[in-house]
Amino acid sequence: MARNKAFEVLYREYYVRVFGLCRRLLISQELAEDATQETFMRAYKSFGKFDAEQPFWQWIAAIANNHCIDKLRAKNRSDQLFGDEAGELENLASADVPVVQRLIAREDTDALNLAMATLPDKYRVPLVLAYFNQLSYDDIAVQLDISRNHVGVLLLRAKKMVRGVLVETHPPTDPDQDQTSRKGGSV
Repeated sequence: MARNKAFEVLYREYYVRVFGLCRRLLISQELAEDATQETFMRAYKSFGKFDAEQPFWQWIAAIANNHCIDKLRAKNRSDQLFGDEAGELENLASADVPVVQRLIAREDTDALNLAMATLPDKYRVPLVLAYFNQLSYDDIAVQLDISRNHVGVLLLRAKKMVRGVLVETHPPTDPDQDQTSRKGGSV
């Protein structure tokens, strides 16, 4: 009985976070709802294995990550989800700008979520794992069954793609340009 009450409290406290994680990974309201329910069902069944000295979020997020990645892999069985490292390196042309971290710091999550929703799974998944779940490159590599270097390449490419979408939808304002137009005499 106490186990049920404890789990009920954790469910209420973490449901929104787990749902948000699943939504970012799966880019579908319905799939995220199903994945969230499945995550909590799996967590409840193995609740006896939970180490109470460890953060609950890390444990439940790992269950959600694994379930969502399994769903994505099943969806993309005909294609290799994460491609190959050499191909990704060839596509990487520009220097990395910490766009994701700046947006999170500015709390511009709507723009970030919209930009991330445009990414293919092979780029979105590592980005979510790295920046929203705060997993290390090594942990991401293990979860996705790819090399650590490939994780880095995928993250660089994902950030470049997010930057491109954000520039298209939210062009940066150039303070120098504003001053130049004022100096030109047209007021």
